[in-house]
Amino acid sequence: MFNRREVEAVRSETREAALDAAEVLFRRYGYRKTTVEDIAAEAGMSRATIYLHFRGKEEIALAWVARISAERRAALEAIACSAANPVARLRRMLVERVLLSFDRASDYSESIDDLLAALRRSLLEQREESHAAEAGVFAEVIRQGQRAGALARGDPAAAARLLVLVTNALLPYSLGRRDLGDREAVAARAEGIAALALDGLRTRTAARNGANADGGNTGE
Repeated sequence: MFNRREVEAVRSETREAALDAAEVLFRRYGYRKTTVEDIAAEAGMSRATIYLHFRGKEEIALAWVARISAERRAALEAIACSAANPVARLRRMLVERVLLSFDRASDYSESIDDLLAALRRSLLEQREESHAAEAGVFAEVIRQGQRAGALARGDPAAAARLLVLVTNALLPYSLGRRDLGDREAVAARAEGIAALALDGLRTRTAARNGANADGGNTGE
């Protein structure tokens, strides 16, 4: 007999296998051309097994996007917990937020367009939740910067939402990958946005100190 933990582990492994298969097929054929039967075959499981975990292709796609968002949030959290000072962490988080999305979408441009056309409302709702969670990570680092005297006082949550908003302009669902250009160009734009945004958040004293503002204590 399996205990509850073992059953949950098997369910999780099955879901992940299905999402892995969906990712392969979305890259190969796009969302519209991929069927639940295709995903089951790619994952080496029955169609019935897929339906034990997902209600259909739409739910699989949304779970796949949610997994990508969770990976990005985890990467931001890792940077947020690093030993660098708050301003340096925020700058890296802003740039990496853009580049992680760009890199992840590089093989899925057609699938992203398909998904937006087919599941726009559900995706937008899910995206708002994801962005709110990411803003929470930024807000905590902003609080640390304020305590360290490197960032001006204000509402950390509001500032975090603005940082997420300004970088959204460079994410693949806002502009097509071809419109964004190559990775080097995207990185340069992200660096420029980060510099402008953080200059606006820094205290006057920190701004006068220039480079020293990024070299203060960690605020931990």
